[in-house]
Amino acid sequence: MLSSHSLSHRPILAPSLSKFRVPNRPPTFSLSRIFEHNPRLTKSKWKISCFRHEGFSPENPKPEYIEHFLPEELVQTELYKSSAHRRDWKSTLKEAADAVSRAVGSGWTVPWTAETILQVMLLWVAAFWFIGSWMIPFAAHMAGFSKESLTFKGQALFSLVTDVTEGLAGIAILHRCLSHFHPLPSDWFKFSLRGKWLFDVALGCLMFPFVNQLSQFNLTLLPLMPSTPVTLSSVEQSILARDPVAMALYAIVVSICAPVWEEIVFRGFLLPSLTRYMPVWSAILVSSVAFSLAHFNVQRMLPLIFLGMVMGVVFARSRNLLPSMLLHSLWNGFVFLDLMT
Repeated sequence: MLSSHSLSHRPILAPSLSKFRVPNRPPTFSLSRIFEHNPRLTKSKWKISCFRHEGFSPENPKPEYIEHFLPEELVQTELYKSSAHRRDWKSTLKEAADAVSRAVGSGWTVPWTAETILQVMLLWVAAFWFIGSWMIPFAAHMAGFSKESLTFKGQALFSLVTDVTEGLAGIAILHRCLSHFHPLPSDWFKFSLRGKWLFDVALGCLMFPFVNQLSQFNLTLLPLMPSTPVTLSSVEQSILARDPVAMALYAIVVSICAPVWEEIVFRGFLLPSLTRYMPVWSAILVSSVAFSLAHFNVQRMLPLIFLGMVMGVVFARSRNLLPSMLLHSLWNGFVFLDLMT
């Protein structure tokens, strides 16, 4: 920010003290003499004359006046510089915030309130837990088998059915809770191949190595407890067994199903809804934290937050769920291929 300068803020240099001569006897000073010579002297003029003795000329100010005047002006100059520095920082922060706002765009038109947002998210969490922990295992038990006794192909199919059911339940919850607000604005839950979003997706892919480094840092920051047993997931077991059918089924789960319904919930619904109460960049951050917490894994929290922010920026810039779904799918595919090597 440019700041104007005035003469009042410039430092005043004191003249050399060798130019001043202190008289041996101070001149006599009498108020009566002043008023005798100039009876019409006003009160304001008297106040000005009080700053120096009448016997001194403007070129010979009182020495005590110089001693007090110079430090005060220097302090004022330093205060001016300090305030200008603070204004520069505020200006820089404001410009950065404006640049971020321009990059991610403006908020959405949100017809519902925080009550609906909370209702949808709580119902989704409850459905996610109920289907994965109770409904599908109970259905498998009624069919005469358990997940632990299944082959690699059976476990992969079990995972696929669970994921599809959870996704359909989440979409049903959204449809039911938002049915009172139909028709929705045109930029809600938009899927389109149009738009210049491929470049943003490519930039997002360049972030994958950094996300991987964040994963290592997160493990260093919050390592597994020594007493925690190290077990392989069913996906890793299928990869080690090199079962092609199981690996294909898991690839569908991680690269298609999970990205679709997770993006609909977190980027399609939660992120735009939060813009009713906060700026877009704040909504991206908050929805990314919620996305990370939904995975119930503290050892992966930091990389998931950062990944959610990248996908949130891609979605906010395009107002299109397809780019963030594609980026999410590519990340899951990257992890899946990394497990295979």
